[in-house]
Amino acid sequence: MTWHWIGLTFFSITLLPAGTAMATGHVPKRLRPRLAPTAPRGWAVLALYAAAPLNAIPRLAGASPTIILAGTATAGFVAAAGCAVAAIALHRTASSAS
Repeated sequence: MTWHWIGLTFFSITLLPAGTAMATGHVPKRLRPRLAPTAPRGWAVLALYAAAPLNAIPRLAGASPTIILAGTATAGFVAAAGCAVAAIALHRTASSAS
């Protein structure tokens, strides 16, 4: 149970502010060329962040195994969707640059 709190705290401190900043376009100018599609990458980071609470909160609440499984499956789906958003945005940027 302690590891769930540690993971939830760690991801809230690191991914939530970074993903929110990227999704709203608040990225330092020197990093903009490296992070070409900034907003889609921010949404992808937020989707990866969302996997942590979707997995940890039902476990911390002492929910039934069915609800824990549903939360974990939803977390996996959301994380996969975030990765797909980042990949599609990167592919579109690469193909438009050519």
